[in-house]
Amino acid sequence: MQGDIITYDYFGSLYINMTNRCDCHCVFCIRDEDSSALGGLWLQEEPSREAVLEDILSKDLSQYSEIVFCGYGEPTCRADDMLWLCDQLHAAKRADLPPIRLNTNGHGSLINHRNIAPELKGRLDAVSVSLNGSNQEEYLRLTRPGSGEKGWDAMLDFVREAVKYVPRVMVTIVDYDKTPAEIAACRALAEGLGAQFRVRPYG
Repeated sequence: MQGDIITYDYFGSLYINMTNRCDCHCVFCIRDEDSSALGGLWLQEEPSREAVLEDILSKDLSQYSEIVFCGYGEPTCRADDMLWLCDQLHAAKRADLPPIRLNTNGHGSLINHRNIAPELKGRLDAVSVSLNGSNQEEYLRLTRPGSGEKGWDAMLDFVREAVKYVPRVMVTIVDYDKTPAEIAACRALAEGLGAQFRVRPYG
């Protein structure tokens, strides 16, 4: 695992990189580039949860606005390890512990064969879910989940559930091939689910 980057600073937040695995194949994702071009963020081996915890706790956390579970893979592919890490971080009672956020495609319950949203309560301060389309057809065109149509329904269900347990839930789209009308429709869908809405710049 030498050379792998477990944590990295991104715009003042500490990002946690635990897996390359993902059940989606988004058209705008750079995962398909040669792994050498992705640097140490493309893991040669998944780090143990203990190694991740040690890496996080070795930092001066006061310099970060958030801790964010996010990398080139889908963090909920390691949901149990992520939840364990949240528990350990809170148990450490660090005065410098910032809020903890999950960036996800919203398929965590589908991937883990159980509703994981209730397990996020008290562990996460925020969740950001990739929406990417205002309807099933657009979502499937851009996100290309391995589960097909089930991915669309699973993502929507996850957002509906997450807002019950997590203080701040955001739904995001990438500004890739998006018309103003499509962005407005995505905003309406997000707000209808009880979530905040944000447009992420492409590139």
